Amino acid sequence: MIVTVTGSLGNVGRTLTEKLIAKGHTVKVVTSNPGRSEEIRALGAVPLVGSVHDYEFVKHSFEGSDAVYLMIPPDYNAADISEYIKTTGRQYANALRETGVKLAVNLSSIGAHLEDGLGPTGANFDVEQRLNELQQVHVLHLRPGMFMTNFYGAMPMIRYQGIVGNNFNGAANLPLTHPRDIAEAAFRAIDDFSVSGKQVQYVVSDIKNGDQVARTLGSAVGKADTQWVEFSDEQLLQALIRDGFSQAMAQVYIIEIGMAIRDGSFTEDYQKQRQPVGGITLDEFAREFSTASLPV
Repeated sequence: MIVTVTGSLGNVGRTLTEKLIAKGHTVKVVTSNPGRSEEIRALGAVPLVGSVHDYEFVKHSFEGSDAVYLMIPPDYNAADISEYIKTTGRQYANALRETGVKLAVNLSSIGAHLEDGLGPTGANFDVEQRLNELQQVHVLHLRPGMFMTNFYGAMPMIRYQGIVGNNFNGAANLPLTHPRDIAEAAFRAIDDFSVSGKQVQYVVSDIKNGDQVARTLGSAVGKADTQWVEFSDEQLLQALIRDGFSQAMAQVYIIEIGMAIRDGSFTEDYQKQRQPVGGITLDEFAREFSTASLPV
């Protein structure tokens, strides 16, 4: 098949592209960075350089494809991130409708069951609904939990201060997802062409609470006494801004997700569905974590 992969060679896109090419599929990789073109070609894929803000480019990238992997790349300059996500989702839906693609695998999120969900989840709800309106396209919405790889950003705090935390307490259970498990789920759906109609699949690799995360990742880097610390919303927001986050990105992707974990809305539908947990465990990720370099 011919497959378009959006999101460049990110944590999911690279693995998915490699898997698809290994099975003989023709892959087109959408990237906004011309500097990734040679890297994409080296994998055996076709680079398509452009912006998801450009509808004609999006439509062109989908033309001739049997399947598309959809993800909405972060826009660090967006003043209204939720509106950016919704607008990009509409662009994707319209392009799918116009180009005749038969299968779309959409990277959504746990929490996307709520129209007015906190963080990006309400916007992901809107994207899912737009894609569900497509009559001739089979759609699989993948709803992962918190990316394990996001903890790489906490490595200096763990190594030098012996703490890690967020704006919720250490007893909170966290659905954790390794990006490779998302890539595997997307690959299976595309390679088997096994999706019929509109479906939702939760992708949760492991479930651990904050205290367990602190102990496991701390132990991996020789800091077995690492403690989980609950920060206030304002403390965490200011720390993120000092680390280079825009206020909008910090508020939407971290502060509000923490609020949704605190009030239970983030995981309520996942808990009702009782879909299986399975994949790369936190202990397995900790081995990767132990060999990683400190963020620059």
